[in-house]
Amino acid sequence: MRGRLPMSGSQSSLREANRARVVEAVKRHGGLTQVELTGATGLSAATVSTIVKELLGAGMVEVRPAVRSGRRAQLVTLAHRVGLVAGVVVGYRQMRVAIADVTHEVLAEQTLPLPAEHRPDTSLDRAALLVVDLLERVGADLEELVAIGLGLPTPVDASTGLLSVRGVLRGWDGVPVAQVLEKRLARPVFVDNDANLGALAESTVGAARAYHDSLYVRVSHGVGAGVVLGGRVHRGVGGTAGELGHVQVDPGGRICGCGSRGCLDTVVGVPALLEPLATSHGNLTLRDLVQLAETGDPGCREIVADAGATVGAVVANLATVLSPQCVVVGGELAETGEIFLGPVREAVRRRTLLSQFVPLEVVSATLGTQAELMGAILLALQSTDVFENADDGRGNQ
Repeated sequence: MRGRLPMSGSQSSLREANRARVVEAVKRHGGLTQVELTGATGLSAATVSTIVKELLGAGMVEVRPAVRSGRRAQLVTLAHRVGLVAGVVVGYRQMRVAIADVTHEVLAEQTLPLPAEHRPDTSLDRAALLVVDLLERVGADLEELVAIGLGLPTPVDASTGLLSVRGVLRGWDGVPVAQVLEKRLARPVFVDNDANLGALAESTVGAARAYHDSLYVRVSHGVGAGVVLGGRVHRGVGGTAGELGHVQVDPGGRICGCGSRGCLDTVVGVPALLEPLATSHGNLTLRDLVQLAETGDPGCREIVADAGATVGAVVANLATVLSPQCVVVGGELAETGEIFLGPVREAVRRRTLLSQFVPLEVVSATLGTQAELMGAILLALQSTDVFENADDGRGNQ
């Protein structure tokens, strides 16, 4: 039959799909103008305007004045009442927990020191207690928590929530981390490697936001990297992509926790960094090393600079293979600025096949040491349909 109109079901599906694209774009970036939404979704300006009006009328988004490129604009964000998420990052010696809303705004945050080789049951108990405590602090309860993003300093198989490389985080092998924390809080938990979370944050709201392909290198108690290709974090089989700390740099070197010999972590990990300073400086911590280097201590500056050159050489090899547009450097050692970043940049410049048209940028993390925590928050937001949860909640009122 000529002139046949599309079925109403098809029209409805298209509207829902377009609405989901708008919501996903706002959720990913925390807030966009309607012009930016048009570019991010590929929808027409008229379609975006209609969808924003519908969402605003339903109380699903909020619109507030903003300035973009010197011009006034209306910024579209998800409504605060849609729900809250928690970000948890468990490191070797500390835990960080934050509560945020769907616009990425951190409402409350707490840092807790951890003993060496802390156990998973005790640490996850503490994480659960901190989440509940922070919810109370912002006047919310557990029912308002949509999801939890959890970061660990080791490769993680996202499909199982299990650590995929044995020996990196002692005592945690074989523990279904996500399931354990889910039982304690009765909320969905999504777990990933901390460097992947840093990459997610810096590529979404940080220094690599303008690039489709980037590397995030985290240098702390160990070294890790997150790889972003085509705007998405590339995790590899079992979540082992980007494990710079376990690239061999010294075939005759020390045995690493992963079981291999001479990994980068054995050369620039905290024990290796602090050992040469023991005679002259006594017992130092990583924080001490960073602060002394920043204040001009020549021995500490030398140690940090040497670490930068070593890390930079390995980063250069990865950059040669992947050809990213940008390398973002974060973690505690990056807090020393050019003391560490300069040697990294120089090693990349000397060892990487650089394009004369698109030179590779090496920059500090915009989010600093907050990158992994913000990444955990983003992981929770992007892994859960907060829009659907809010729709359900409204319909039950």
